[in-house]
Amino acid sequence: MWEPSQRYPDPAIRSLEPAFDRYRLPGTTVERLATGCRWSEGPVYFGDSRCLLWSDLPNDRIMRWDEATGAVSTFRQPSGYGNGNTRDRAGRLVTCEHLGRRVSRTEYDGAITVLLDRYEGRRLNSPNDVVVKSDGSIWFTDPPFGLQSYYEGEPAEAELPANVYRIDGQTGRATIVADDVAGPNGLAFSPDESLLYIVAARAQPSRKIVAYDVVGGVKLAHPRVAVDCGPGTADGFRVDLDGNLWCGWGMGDAGLDGVRVFNPAGVPIGHIALPERCANVCFGGRWRNRLFMAASHGLYALYVNAQGVPGG
Repeated sequence: MWEPSQRYPDPAIRSLEPAFDRYRLPGTTVERLATGCRWSEGPVYFGDSRCLLWSDLPNDRIMRWDEATGAVSTFRQPSGYGNGNTRDRAGRLVTCEHLGRRVSRTEYDGAITVLLDRYEGRRLNSPNDVVVKSDGSIWFTDPPFGLQSYYEGEPAEAELPANVYRIDGQTGRATIVADDVAGPNGLAFSPDESLLYIVAARAQPSRKIVAYDVVGGVKLAHPRVAVDCGPGTADGFRVDLDGNLWCGWGMGDAGLDGVRVFNPAGVPIGHIALPERCANVCFGGRWRNRLFMAASHGLYALYVNAQGVPGG
């Protein structure tokens, strides 16, 4: 059974390059905040209520962890097999739902608004991950992963290719911004929003993180491989103010499980070992310096000497 380290510094936190030393806090250890999930995804922090929400995807529920008390409860069940979550620039929860094949927004009073479930009359596949740009636009990936079984949705035929979409924050109009990503999965903007990184989960022979230039704030151009994952598997990730990518990591070799950190040049500089594969992360806390990690069965956290970009 996994136990948190009683030693400082925590041996689970490793510098792969000296550049990572500055992001490590010697008096912190990895904490497990919750367990008992089937597959944890999509963590998002709410500073105004000091809580974190995350998806327990196969259990069709969104969970809630309370920062003040440590209590864990069910925020919503059923959740439409919710996967990725984020907040819009008005602070509302935005969720990718596999079952409804849609992106939804939870209003302040708890009502749910459908932001998009069809494109040009055809149903979306199974929206996976989502991020909101500073102009209020919503960018999300739509692979067919939730159409493959009853475990994370319902079997169905895809009506659209696996695209990446942008929903305009003012008009609600949706456009395809990328149609060339093999299995689009996690995504995040660089600190200045000049780049959008997207995980190509079906790239061969290994997963890739692809970087695109953001043109005019509304289009993507000039794709290139930012990270070749090799034996690892990037899933969801977030970016800090220095432009480093903090990636959910694992699969295959237990020694890879955790979070792998890459600098803006795509060089792996650090690793946070977890006892299970990590799917997705977010930054939270008052200063956005606490890394929350949604791993296979649980939720973990670590204070770091880095700050996530606003909205990440």
